[in-house]
Amino acid sequence: MFKRILIANRGEIAVRIIRACRELGITAIVVYSEADRKSLSVRYADEAYCVGPPSSIESYLRIDKIIAIAKKCNADAIHPGYGFLAENAEFSKACEDNNIIFIGPSADAIESMGEKTRARKIMSDAGVPVVPGSLQAIDTAEETIEIARQIGYPIMIKAAFGGGGKGMRLVNDEKELKEGFRVAASESMSAFGNAALYIEKYIEDPHHIEIQILADHYGNVIHLGERDCSIQRRHQKIIEETPSPFINEQIRNKMGEIAIKAAQAVNYTNAGTIEFLVDGNKNFYFMEMNTRLQVEHPITEMVTGIDIVKKQIYIASGVALAYRQEDILLKGNAIECRIYAEDPDNNFYPCPGTIAGLRLPGGPGVRDDSGVYEGYEVPIYYDPLLSKLVVWGRTREEAFQRMSRALEEYKVEGIKTTIPFYRRVMSDSNYQKGIFNTKYVDLVFSKHDESREHPLLPVAIIAAAISEFEQKEYPKITNNKKNNATNEWKLHGRHQLLSSRLYSY
Repeated sequence: MFKRILIANRGEIAVRIIRACRELGITAIVVYSEADRKSLSVRYADEAYCVGPPSSIESYLRIDKIIAIAKKCNADAIHPGYGFLAENAEFSKACEDNNIIFIGPSADAIESMGEKTRARKIMSDAGVPVVPGSLQAIDTAEETIEIARQIGYPIMIKAAFGGGGKGMRLVNDEKELKEGFRVAASESMSAFGNAALYIEKYIEDPHHIEIQILADHYGNVIHLGERDCSIQRRHQKIIEETPSPFINEQIRNKMGEIAIKAAQAVNYTNAGTIEFLVDGNKNFYFMEMNTRLQVEHPITEMVTGIDIVKKQIYIASGVALAYRQEDILLKGNAIECRIYAEDPDNNFYPCPGTIAGLRLPGGPGVRDDSGVYEGYEVPIYYDPLLSKLVVWGRTREEAFQRMSRALEEYKVEGIKTTIPFYRRVMSDSNYQKGIFNTKYVDLVFSKHDESREHPLLPVAIIAAAISEFEQKEYPKITNNKKNNATNEWKLHGRHQLLSSRLYSY
């Protein structure tokens, strides 16, 4: 077992990995940028080293600096978390070259799955169903037109080296294709430094379902069930749950078998995720493989009882998996809401700033993986994810009821967050019935928001009416400041007034 692990990441995932290290008796070391000097991970770690200025290009993405720090502090291994360098084959190779264990897959596996067209070709050759489309990168719009005519519209143009919804365009017909190709190529170059694109047949109203796998160095591969990640905004997952309310046990087992076959096709080791698109008839197609720990891994931990981060560390240190597939039992339901510093009433605009007040939810079946604290200043330089609120219930109904309760308890003062949006989702009848797909937010909730009255509008109308009545009937009372203050308490209620003053959302 390792004695010292360097965590090449920040925020809530750095804290999550530190916790796993603590329980294993491993010294947890973090790197931090100048903007993260006062972060929770720096406060919590055993050792912390500044890696550079706020810009991630000069800090968290600097392979040379991170390797130098790892050697300086005598780290046995590096855990990359997710994002930044987690799926960077060059980083994995640099660790190997410097006799530092990379807690993740090999550089070859990362490279094979990182280039989307190559991954599609490997999966197709291995008998894994893939979405119809190109198996090679496309250089010109003319090539795209030819393939699109073969597979039929609508199509998706995607960045070959991309992810997170960047470099992606939906094209409904040939008239839109050239412009869509141009915009996708430009965005891909800007985001990933590579303009290579490929196309897929657009799956109408799909579900986005992924399978978590674990693979050791001795050929043992298991899956830990699925996660339904269909509720997305701008192709970014925001709510995940397991098990999926859309598929049944038979499909779950089949997807799991295919996921294991996909991992074996690239000699995969450590934790990884095979992502599928599932159409309305429950046909599923390989979309991509994430060669790292997923943001949403906690819900799988909640239903399996398996600590995935610890398993990553064990596997990387050479320990064989202690489980067979038949040992994996899924118990209950779990849901995760990603809490972002964004304003849901202003097109989810980022809202960095100081957290002036914070009250975290608790109680049975509630877990909050957080990277912030009261008084912490959310920086402008990185993803605005604050925490991941996770709940478990014996049934799906208990899980979303528990999530609703936890979201009511969750209070953040000083900045806007996505908590109010998730409250509305939990109260939505379609969500409660499990009726949703990847279009849920755009088609269902956007209409809901457009027609939704401001929650305090009725109160405002009543208050205005009372004020008008008092001005006419009781001018002496309303001109008395002391009485007026007392009337406010009576009219609005002490609890409501205190809540509105203590916490803002």
